[in-house]
Formats: sequence, structure tokens, C-alpha cells
Amino acid sequence: MKSNTRVVILSSDTIALPMLEWLAGEGTSAVEIVAVFTQPDRETGRGQRVQPNGIKLWAQARGLSVFQPEKLTEDVRQQLVALQPDLGLVMAYGHILRDDFIVAPRLGMLNFHTSLLPRYRGASPIQTAIANGERETGVTLMRIVRRLDAGPIAEVERVAISPLETALEIDAKLAQACVPLLCRALPRVVAGTQEFAPQDEAQATYCRKLTKDDGALDFSAPATELAARINGLFPWPGCAVEIAGQNLKIGLAEALLQVADAGDARSSAGAVLGADADGVLVATGAGTLRLRRLQRPGGKMLAAADFLRGFPLTAGTQLPSRPMPALVERRPLK
Repeated sequence: MKSNTRVVILSSDTIALPMLEWLAGEGTSAVEIVAVFTQPDRETGRGQRVQPNGIKLWAQARGLSVFQPEKLTEDVRQQLVALQPDLGLVMAYGHILRDDFIVAPRLGMLNFHTSLLPRYRGASPIQTAIANGERETGVTLMRIVRRLDAGPIAEVERVAISPLETALEIDAKLAQACVPLLCRALPRVVAGTQEFAPQDEAQATYCRKLTKDDGALDFSAPATELAARINGLFPWPGCAVEIAGQNLKIGLAEALLQVADAGDARSSAGAVLGADADGVLVATGAGTLRLRRLQRPGGKMLAAADFLRGFPLTAGTQLPSRPMPALVERRPLK
């Protein structure tokens, strides 16, 4: 592999940091990171102070050139071209790249997409895969084309999803999965020997940007579906129920396929059945849902036993249901 392969990074999310650390460490024998493109500094946190994102901080700490365009104008394209990059690596950048940006590097632009494409194209693949009950996801390294996440695939790295993992844990797993994926593919990409397989359009599904409305829960749904949705949408946007005028956020749940006793089967969906050492038990349309972590407004996310000391949920309490918006479609979601 050439030792002077010039790489530009386009990312705005810390999920890319393990991959960047590898490139800046072991990968330095193969590539040179010549610049980082990332989103402009934004207002964040409770104080809404303007702050740089983690990618910018990482790049600055290593003395790398950082570009933060609000829009990808012709001037920005010329800045990119002037860097004379051989390859662009993109992950959670936040801008849609035009054709003239895609072809600016000699070897084109490759994107790390956090799903097993062609499933879960779009804006929320990590959360939606978990919320949809998948037991496996992964990172796909693909060539960027103008259609949404539709480019040909170079390599994938698979990641298992356990029933008690939230999007927070799977996000961290996928961040680490980028490293072996890039380690395998990069030599072939630079040498021009990497094969790219077209995606099967018949298998494509799409997910959209999530909103707080997606955190609604309909307890007439099966416990397995509810637990998957709660775990997949934590920490954002988070699933919640309103009790006594307070919006209680649920941070972790699991499905119990067998109800505690025959009497529970007659309980209405959403009724609190009681609590055990691991959480609050709730009747659903099929099976029992155990709420393992809860949070009241202004408080911390707590294990159910600790939460109940300050906010008792007694047997018979009815948790209200709301319709759950669809998260996945066969066509692009707007």
C-alpha cells in the first residue's frame, strides 16, 4: 500500500472516533489524514452554549486542518479539491454530498453506515433496528452515490444485539466495529482491488429522523415489541408514560413471555401488576413487560427499585396507551 495516501474525513459524530484513532495510530503507515470536515459549532446542553463537536476537538488536538461549512458551496468544493485527497471517509457527517464532491477524491468517497444494508437506510438505523426487534446489526462500508444509502457495498462488520442492550450500548459497539472493517478493506480500496457488490433493492427498508412523538407506547402491543421499542429509543427520543401529570421516561425494559400468574392474564393492557427485584411489571397485549429503569422529570435515570422509593407505582395503576408511529417503511420516509 502507498504510504502517502491522502485521506479527508467527513464526520460530525463521536461514533467515528475509534476509526479515526486507528487511522491516526496504526493506520498512519498507510494513510495521511490531510483534513477533517465537520458541522459548525452548535448550541448544546442545558445552557445552550455554542460548542465544538467531539470530532473537531479530536482533530484540533492533533493539529489537523478543520473545515466547518454550513453549506457545501462551490467554494467548499474547491477547498476540498485543493487538498488533493486520494480518498474520502464519511461517517455521520450531516450533509448530503453532491456528485462533484463525491468524485473530488481520486478514489471517491466511502461511507460507514450503521446497519446491514440494504436494511435500515436513512437517518436512524441504530435505534430503528433495535426498536424493530433485530438481534443483529452492523456497519456497512459502501461507496457513496446520490441515492440514499444505496451505493455498492465493500464490506460489513456484524454486531449482535442482546435483549437488554439499548441504542447507547449498540452505538458504542458499532463505533468499535468500524476498526476491523476499515482495517480489512482499506488496503484493497487503495490498491484498487476492492470489489463492490450492488445492493438488493427488493430488500431495502428505510428509517427516518426520530422525534419525541416516537416515544409513545401502546400497551396493547406485545411485550416483546414494547421492550424493543423502549430499548431502541433510549436515550433519544426516549419512551415515556404520563402518570399523575408527570412524564416518566423509561430507560430499559424486558419482555417476560409468561405472565406471573393466571390472574394477570385478565388484567387490562397497561395495568401495573406489581414489582419484583428487577422492575415494575406491566400487563400488555401478549406477555408481561418489566420496566427496569425509570426517570421522573428533573431526576436521574434510576433502577426501578430506587425509583419506586420516591415514586410508588402500586398494583392496579393504569399506564395510558398512545398510538406508536411506524418507524420503518419500504420507501424513503420523509
